[in-house]
Amino acid sequence: MTDQTTPPKSVFETTPGLPDPVTVSRLLVELAEHSHAAIRVQTEKALKGEALPYDPMAVANAWMALGTALWRDPQRLFEIQTRNLEDWTALWRTMAERATGQSPEPLVQPDRGDRRFKSADWSDEPVFDYLKQSYLLAAQQIGDLVQTADLDDATRTQVDFFARQTINALSPANYAMTNPDVVRRTIETGGVNLMTGLSNLLDDLATNEGLVRRRAPQTFEVGKDLAATPGAVVFQNDLFQLIQYAPSTDEVFQRPLLFVPPLVNKFYLFDLTPRSSYLKWLVDQGHTVFVISWVNPDASHADKGLDAYVVDGVLEAIGAVEAATGERGLDLVSYCLGGTLSAMTLAYLAQTNQADRVASATLIATLVDFRSIGEWSVFTGEKELEVFERYLDDKGFVEAHDLAKLFSTVRANDLIWNAVVTHYLLGDESRPSDLLSWFDDGARIPAATLKQYGRLVLNQNRLREPGGIEINGQALDLSKIETPVFVIALKDDHVSAWKDTYTGRFLFGGETRFILGGSGHNAGMINPPGANKHGYWTNAEAPADPETWLAGAENKPGSWWPEWQAWLGDEAKVAARTPGKGGKLKALEAAPGSYVKAR
Repeated sequence: MTDQTTPPKSVFETTPGLPDPVTVSRLLVELAEHSHAAIRVQTEKALKGEALPYDPMAVANAWMALGTALWRDPQRLFEIQTRNLEDWTALWRTMAERATGQSPEPLVQPDRGDRRFKSADWSDEPVFDYLKQSYLLAAQQIGDLVQTADLDDATRTQVDFFARQTINALSPANYAMTNPDVVRRTIETGGVNLMTGLSNLLDDLATNEGLVRRRAPQTFEVGKDLAATPGAVVFQNDLFQLIQYAPSTDEVFQRPLLFVPPLVNKFYLFDLTPRSSYLKWLVDQGHTVFVISWVNPDASHADKGLDAYVVDGVLEAIGAVEAATGERGLDLVSYCLGGTLSAMTLAYLAQTNQADRVASATLIATLVDFRSIGEWSVFTGEKELEVFERYLDDKGFVEAHDLAKLFSTVRANDLIWNAVVTHYLLGDESRPSDLLSWFDDGARIPAATLKQYGRLVLNQNRLREPGGIEINGQALDLSKIETPVFVIALKDDHVSAWKDTYTGRFLFGGETRFILGGSGHNAGMINPPGANKHGYWTNAEAPADPETWLAGAENKPGSWWPEWQAWLGDEAKVAARTPGKGGKLKALEAAPGSYVKAR
């Protein structure tokens, strides 16, 4: 069998291997077991007739809209076909030149960072090079076709989204016979990789709700390797547990810090392994850190809406921090949907003359103005919301795996197709990853919250309007918030686009500061100074246009964490606070608590 560490020069020179009979026998038994389980599970689902969280006709409707737009303008269609034929002729000419021993420049190249075609065989072998370039050319032409078609903006966004999903699915990297790495592995193992992959596929159909399970060594355990920063739960209600972390310094800042995570997934994205833990870093800087650990809701929480998450959630947590420390006026830090809830909370406090309970607010990767949500608008149209609300009425909450599917489709090549190739075609395991372990540990969201968030916030964008949303009978007005606000956006964020995050700063009535971190929604947040990665941009000016802001910004290396810490400023210090001691709250159980472990 070929040595895996020194692959042959060409995939076509791979030495065939013979499969181990014991391995084949074991795989045949697994295939039979997983086949029976998958058939049983899929049959039970069909018989139940459960409501779907999406419209199954949406893809067909999108393609029909594109087709109709093209046939309405035959002249444009003819021009597009002519230009496309010229491109294909150029590609065929390039391939012909290569066949005669020449070295022409590729007609089309993968985007930077496209990991699907990283194998040298995609360029070195003419067959695979043609497959790659013809796919990329077709994808480029389809994208141009959608962008130039006579469609309204909403329809174009929907058509573009489903077109890209189709294009991603049809990549030659996703199929056994057209992926050189899979061809090589199949020859080497005598097909054992494909048997292993089929077994994995059937197992996922039976046990993983249609998601590709990231098969990796189980090296991470919540409370031991992840979410392991020492502390204690000091308060809980039916929506959250409040964790206070043990100090690591003799003195701490007088103002305590409360962190508000989003409702999706678990809070320990911010407390992964110790070297990358944002919460541990905060503790080490001298903060008395509290974090909300949201409950993983079930049907009993179906009626918990935005009112509950603001009043019984964030506000209740602020009161608990005050009771634990005796301090009024904390630093409120939040992320994504947790930041949107925090903005609502700040507006509620301003409306009820309690603004002094928060001394500063930090909103990370947070939208408060939803005028332009890009491809997320595909899921928030009137028809899409009606279908989704029927699903919510049926269950009382959204399933964690359905949320995972939603987020995965937005980054399908990384979160779906890469896993398909790894686990179903190559038959491999993934490397252990603290971030992917967290991503797979999903959380549900109650029906009432998602209904209100979908219609009032996403669809109607009423949070930006004075009085557009009411919480506990109080009309919210972001312009009444005079608390200093630090807004942190992430440049490659696919959830909270940085330009929209930037423009949201102008809705607040007080001082705002903005910085732009490098990388994406999760990796840009978890960026410890010791890693010295990604970099960030700062600019003290506040022009209306985000591109103007970026053009005048200074690009700095490393993590934005210390820059933000400096903004909080030097403040008085007091003796370190131990969870459950010195205040009105007692320790209930050790961190990370029981809520985070509920599946």
